[in-house]
Amino acid sequence: MELTDIQRKFVLHWGEMGSMWGVNRTVSQIHALLFAHGKPMHAEELSDTLGVARSNVSNSLKELQAWNLVRVTHILGDRRDYFETSVDVWELFRTVVRERKEREFDPTIRVLREIVSSPDFQKEPADAQDRIRSTMDLMSKLATWADEMLRLSPGTLDKVLTLGASVQKFVRGDAAPAPTPAAPRKDGDDPDAHHASLPMI
Repeated sequence: MELTDIQRKFVLHWGEMGSMWGVNRTVSQIHALLFAHGKPMHAEELSDTLGVARSNVSNSLKELQAWNLVRVTHILGDRRDYFETSVDVWELFRTVVRERKEREFDPTIRVLREIVSSPDFQKEPADAQDRIRSTMDLMSKLATWADEMLRLSPGTLDKVLTLGASVQKFVRGDAAPAPTPAAPRKDGDDPDAHHASLPMI
């Protein structure tokens, strides 16, 4: 498969970003290619398109399957395994959040709770205890928030994030000021003069 310039740029950049997030470059590139292409591809095609070894592709696909980001599918009349990913960005976002929470957040929270509940914890300096408790509290709240977000449908999650952006602007004071009420009309005033200053609905 020959990549377009746009596809090549997308795949290469996604590979670079994957490395920054601690994900193997080839793993990220394969996922980006499947997402950009939008159709199932077999391992040989992935290998030829990306110019990487077949064994590297095989190992990368196994990792993507472990993350639930890639699934196996088949094409009638073709015995080879084909691989595809969701083309819904919200579904991918939810999958990544869920997998990272289960792999990273949940184990860390369990360890922090064990530390805090240990009798030896009380022997630590008070300021150190406060820092550890604060870390556990923050991570627990973020984990709870993530669980709530994962229960939402993609459409509802989109609305929540959009609403959240509006709320943040309001809290920061970026929201447009409320229109100034029109002064009471005096006798002889043109009634349309005040209407002209009202906001359009």
